[in-house]
Amino acid sequence: MSKRETGRYENTSAGGEEVRAFIPHPLPPTNPPIVIEGKLAQRVRVAEQALARLELAGEMVPSIDWFIYAFVRKEAVLSSQIEGTQATLLDLLNYEAQESERRDVPPNADVEEVCNYLDALTFAREQLTAPSGLPLSMRLLNETHQILLRGVRGEHKQPGKVRRSQNWIGGSRPGNAAYVPPPPNALPKVLSAFEHYIHATEDALPPLVRAGLLHVQFETIHPYLDGNGRIGRLLVTLLFEHWSLLTRPLLYLSLFFKRHRQEYYRRLNAVRITGDWEAWLDFFLDGVATIANEAVNTSRNLFTLVTTDRQRVIHHTGVNLLAVQLFERLPSKPIVTAPWVIETMATTKPTANRAIKALEASGILVETTGKKRDRVYAYQAYLDQLRAGTELGDEGGPQHLEGNTITSL
Repeated sequence: MSKRETGRYENTSAGGEEVRAFIPHPLPPTNPPIVIEGKLAQRVRVAEQALARLELAGEMVPSIDWFIYAFVRKEAVLSSQIEGTQATLLDLLNYEAQESERRDVPPNADVEEVCNYLDALTFAREQLTAPSGLPLSMRLLNETHQILLRGVRGEHKQPGKVRRSQNWIGGSRPGNAAYVPPPPNALPKVLSAFEHYIHATEDALPPLVRAGLLHVQFETIHPYLDGNGRIGRLLVTLLFEHWSLLTRPLLYLSLFFKRHRQEYYRRLNAVRITGDWEAWLDFFLDGVATIANEAVNTSRNLFTLVTTDRQRVIHHTGVNLLAVQLFERLPSKPIVTAPWVIETMATTKPTANRAIKALEASGILVETTGKKRDRVYAYQAYLDQLRAGTELGDEGGPQHLEGNTITSL
């Protein structure tokens, strides 16, 4: 395919240096337009079918709250890890398990970033479903961005506001940057076009394709001084619900981006450099299908595990009613403490401890601290399946990819 022009360059000043900033053309791509045919059409069909299976899997389980709780947290952890956050799913769940006992003690910085992501996503979804809530718009993304950076790394980089200064990606200074996003004076126009495309009714491209285009366009515009990557991936989640591709946030797509991190950045860069939207869409749609199918399998495995373990609990000698009730809470609270059980289930300390001990004796709960006091118990078999892909790997160490020291688009 011939090279497609996806934008224009404009000379601007940044850090006392003259640089060439890239200003993307409005969506959809033209000259030539994207045509959904052949391999790309097949990719769309496969991805749509995978999302339909994931939606069905969510409808068939007795408690969809289990999977929303788990999968949203998995996505929050993975999206944050892509930006260098050194918090795992277990770190997050351990913090949440003990949060009620240490209300005045904030989480460590990395866990706090993940908690902010959860709060930001919750806020955005509530706004989209509330009768008087904000529509999917830059105003909504701005308010979501403010929550994302609240009290964490980037809190001094204008949270909730479109940047008023030039940023850059890669390099030690603007002059040797790998990429320079649009200058501030160009942002109102490009963001207006971006917002218009979200709600364009005349566009014939499938919603899945449009979501892939909008993610790239947002990352190319880079409207904030920090947090662009996380908001750009959160945007995909919101678009899927906005266009009814999923009715719940069950797709942890950041797992695919984390696995193929360098390819992710390479495909994003290729759109700007050569206009190769088709290669990006091939990658994006492959990721949607892959992770949707894995999420279906994870849902099935977790449901099977819980069903089997429920029978084990019910038939285990010494299990009382509170132990059974506690077990039913575990899929949406797989790490627990005695104080949490006492408070949540309105019971006494001896009764709570007996319930925990009964589940420990039946092989459901595992004590994780090795301490005699302040003990923490995990539904280990459940967590082992859920946390796949969320541990920190040896992918070249942490990178911060959202501010002015970004190494890739």
